[in-house]
Amino acid sequence: MIQKQKRILFLGGSKFQIQPIKYAKEQGHYVVTCDYLPDNPGHRYADEYYNVSTTDKEAVLKLAKKLKIDGIVAYASDPAAPTQAYVANKLGLPSNPYESVEILSKKNLFRDFLEKNDFYVPASFCTSSLEKAENFVYKIGFPVVVKPTDSSGSKGVQVINDPKKLSMAFSKALGYSREKKVIIEKYIRRKSYQIGGDCFVVDGKVVFRCFTNTHFDEKCNPMAPVGGSLPSVYSKTELTAVQNELQRVFDLLRITTGAFNVEFMHDQHGHLVILEVGARNGGNLIPELIQYATGADLIKYTVDAALGLDCSSLKMAKEKGFFAYYALHSCQSGILENILIDTEIENNIVEKHIYVPKGEKIGKFNGSNATLGILILKFDSKKEMLEKMDNMDKHLKVIVKNQEVIS
Repeated sequence: MIQKQKRILFLGGSKFQIQPIKYAKEQGHYVVTCDYLPDNPGHRYADEYYNVSTTDKEAVLKLAKKLKIDGIVAYASDPAAPTQAYVANKLGLPSNPYESVEILSKKNLFRDFLEKNDFYVPASFCTSSLEKAENFVYKIGFPVVVKPTDSSGSKGVQVINDPKKLSMAFSKALGYSREKKVIIEKYIRRKSYQIGGDCFVVDGKVVFRCFTNTHFDEKCNPMAPVGGSLPSVYSKTELTAVQNELQRVFDLLRITTGAFNVEFMHDQHGHLVILEVGARNGGNLIPELIQYATGADLIKYTVDAALGLDCSSLKMAKEKGFFAYYALHSCQSGILENILIDTEIENNIVEKHIYVPKGEKIGKFNGSNATLGILILKFDSKKEMLEKMDNMDKHLKVIVKNQEVIS
């Protein structure tokens, strides 16, 4: 019997979405992509492209009905995740409850959910009013984190210690919010490495997870991750505790399927704090990094799950070696002249992706949208991995016109 070709809609066609699109094509599926950026590179691999915003739920639903799709994917895209769930719920396609995905996608709703269900959370307040924000900060004191409720990639997120800078930070965060809402949180200092990475849910259970050590460029932006390394420095017991907290989130939200990108941390007192649980795969080639380290292909399972295919073969897999991704970036705005990589790091590189050509204007790294490229690296030991990832400024230089800037 000839099997009917499945039709799958991808919300977006960015550089990070190319691999799942290619996988779907390789499996013989009919692939459609949509977003408002027709020049995105992923579209050239699709059978059809439509200029429809991935955040316009009703427009995407109308398109999905017209195309009679069998599955819909929001790969590595926070803004598109609620749309994916909304459309899938309306059409009876594999997904998670729209209300649950919306909670995960909006920082204020997620903080309210965590507090209501007795998770450990910092004091926070959501508002569109600067005056109310100032009153809240007056009560809890500095430092605070100011961030948009519904942006992604650390865009618009700042740590503020100075009352004089609160107004500007609030205005900036408001500018990145589609809903024009800002969340103010008490800043919590990390005890050690922040925990990142991806997990995968099958039939309501976390069947796979791979946690990374998150690395930051403190001189550039202490809130925007520039890398992730693995295996995690934390013990099996500590990582099991993280998985248990995740499972409790998923149980409460009736999550049943798919990939999730997560961020946790331990505060100075050892409390485990959930920072983010995104209803999508990680960006910055995190699924590719995980496949290098464990052999688990989360790209395949993400596409398969969206089509309702059997994902029961996905199991936990231990990391075999020491791997990391690193986001190339600049601490200054200007014209990109060159990216210099010394031989010590060059020997560690297993994949190099440069997204911005020389001569192009670049911005300071204030979020993932200012990433110049991604490196995937392999190391011989945990010591080498952590030393190099924590001191990349010794091995990489981004040369910006009229000045040399350490990346």
